[in-house]
Amino acid sequence: MRPGRPGPVVRRIQLGSQLRKLRLERGITLQRAGHSARVSETKMSRMELGRVSFKRRDVENLLTLYGITDEQARTGILSLAEEANTPGWWQQYSDVFPGWWSTYLGLEGAASLIRAYEVQHVPALLQTEEYAHVVCRQYAPRAGQAEVERRVALRLERQQALVADDACELHVVLDESALRRAYGHHAVMRRQVQYLIDASERPNVRLQIMPFHSTGHPAGAGPFTMFSFSQGDLSDVVYVEQLTNALYLDKPADVAQYTEIHQELQQNSPAPEGSRDLLRSLAVAA
Repeated sequence: MRPGRPGPVVRRIQLGSQLRKLRLERGITLQRAGHSARVSETKMSRMELGRVSFKRRDVENLLTLYGITDEQARTGILSLAEEANTPGWWQQYSDVFPGWWSTYLGLEGAASLIRAYEVQHVPALLQTEEYAHVVCRQYAPRAGQAEVERRVALRLERQQALVADDACELHVVLDESALRRAYGHHAVMRRQVQYLIDASERPNVRLQIMPFHSTGHPAGAGPFTMFSFSQGDLSDVVYVEQLTNALYLDKPADVAQYTEIHQELQQNSPAPEGSRDLLRSLAVAA
């Protein structure tokens, strides 16, 4: 799947949105729709949000409940359901990431613009292979060597989103603390910083470093990632990771608040040119 292209996760969101619209237009409750699809009201809600997959038979039952009898209309929605159930390329690595992270990978691969704020470490899309090895080893200390290699391979494959012909845009605000925190020996960090300098010169990458001397910033809740899409019917999604799960926020009020926070983070950080100067000084010191 190419970056900026729909992919199964985005198709699932589009399908859920269409079914929700049909349900609301006909004044049918979630409970009744869930009964038709043979799922709980809670799961029906998650289906409409694109958080879980659909079975073809359940979609057919919902279309019948909503009075969609036109064969062409039914075929179009059922085709969308088939695309939504197509495994993403990342499923080959499903043994090394939690199930709830599959949505993240689908959103990342389909996004036309990714905005992020990171504090702990360099974002995965901008990590060198040796830096990724150290990070993966520290975050999964009990993992065997083969599992670590697969975790790193997944990260490197995700980075194709930045170099493909239809590459996405990446806007990152990275706290200086992430670069002061040693992941591996000095040579690893020095090469990682140099990689950031080189990557920041790509036309689709905007990298800003928030220095220590910067006064307070509005992202007290911690790191986050925002996904925007070229498909007009898809709203932005904010991803906030927790210890054992994650939040995917798409309500306009939430998205607007995080958009404002990211803008303020950019304003409180040196421009990309100034950030490169800071990176060069860190490379010398490493």
